[in-house]
Formats: sequence, structure tokens, C-alpha cells
Amino acid sequence: MSFLTVQDVHHTYFTKDTAVTALSNISLTIEEGEFISFLGPSGCGKTTLLSIISSLLKPTQGTVLLENKPVSTSKNEIGYMLQQDYLFPWKTIEENVLLGLKLSKQLTEETKTTALSLLHQIGLQGVEKQLPKQLSGGMRQRVALVRTLATGPKLLMLDEPFSALDYQTKLKLEDLVSRTLDEFGKTAILVTHDIGEAIAMSDRVYLFASNPGRIHKIFSMPEELRILSPFEARNHEAYTSIFQMIWKELESLEPGKG
Repeated sequence: MSFLTVQDVHHTYFTKDTAVTALSNISLTIEEGEFISFLGPSGCGKTTLLSIISSLLKPTQGTVLLENKPVSTSKNEIGYMLQQDYLFPWKTIEENVLLGLKLSKQLTEETKTTALSLLHQIGLQGVEKQLPKQLSGGMRQRVALVRTLATGPKLLMLDEPFSALDYQTKLKLEDLVSRTLDEFGKTAILVTHDIGEAIAMSDRVYLFASNPGRIHKIFSMPEELRILSPFEARNHEAYTSIFQMIWKELESLEPGKG
């Protein structure tokens, strides 16, 4: 039994005058502890699929099971980290971190202590009483990661969480997120436009084609890359050839190509 199973998912958006098929015939499985990326051109349905997997959106057709149960029954077991940190500007960092625990009625002295110790583990000592505006973009994304992990989700959805950051901060945060998820044994799905990020962070990369959104090709990363941190993986000799291979496939998906 796979940890996550997506079976024959189709999704169509209906308006008064039109019907647009966003996803067609999506099937995939993910094992516990794996890190998977969805990569592809804009409009290929990556974020729609993420919304379906997290049960924010009901597919027109198909099923999504987390540990063999419908995802609609697993809402507290799925965590989201987005491009924007969505920290409440009037709340302190501590209040922001504990918000998910409060809303899901999991806030106890024990869960509070665990969440705040995680804040320290990822290098944010002494910021608990500060407001988000006092922190840099990279620090705020780290706070968002702690808030996501605090509720103990089994599956993490990462929707372009590094794309608003400068390059150096992005590389540092890739390493931090990768290491933290490894330590906690978390399963994660990353949506990204960045080929390098997908290669450096993932066990497998799903390349999507558009109109309608569908899985075009699956790339499994070699063991020698998967055992490295994302930063080290970017400097490995295997990285360049995989990058070029995926780049060519992406180019072939452009209108008028391939």
C-alpha cells in the first residue's frame, strides 16, 4: 500500500460559457518519506493538482488516498507552505507559529514547547516576541515552515515556497527545508518552475505538459544526488546532464515544438 495514491484524476473548470480541462488522467503514487516535485510550464495544472491532493478542491473525477483513506478525511495531516509566508503582521512570531496548533485544537504546553524548540533548531533564537516586519524574507519563510511542521502533518505541500527570495537565501532555505524534512521523516510535494530546484531537492520529478495538464515524463534522481544536500547536488557532475535532459523535454512542450 502506497502512502499517497492519486488514481485517474481529471478536473474541469466550468463557467457559464466554457469548460476548461485543467487535468487529464493523472495517476501517481508516493511512498512515505519521499520528496517529489511537480515541474512544468505555467497553466499545466500543477497547483490545481496540489489543491486536489490537499482536498481543497474536489476533482471532477478520480480518487486521492492518503494511507488508504480519502484525503477529505485527512485535513489535519496535510501542511501547506506557500510562496508568501502569510504571517499575520500584528501577531508576534510565537503567536504566528502556534496559530495552526490553536486552530486545530492541538495547542498544549507540550506542543508549544516542541514548536518553539523547532524555531531554535532552524536558527531563529530570540525572535519569539518580534513582529514579522522585523524579520527578513528568508527568516519569515523559516517561521512559516515551523508553523507548518508544528501541527505534525504527515504530508507537506510546498507551492513555490522559495520563488520570492533572493538566490542566496533561496539556496540556504532549500538546504534547511530538505534537512528538516529528512530529520522528521516527512513526505513532501514541491511545485516549482525551477528545474535546478526540482533536481537538487527531489527523489522524483514529474514533468507536466499543458492543455490539458498531464504527466509527460517522470525523472528518477540517481542515488548519488539524493544522498547530497541540495547545494551539494547542484555541484555534482550528474546534475548538469539531468538538467539538460529535463530542459530539452520542457522545450519540446512549447507550442510549435516537438
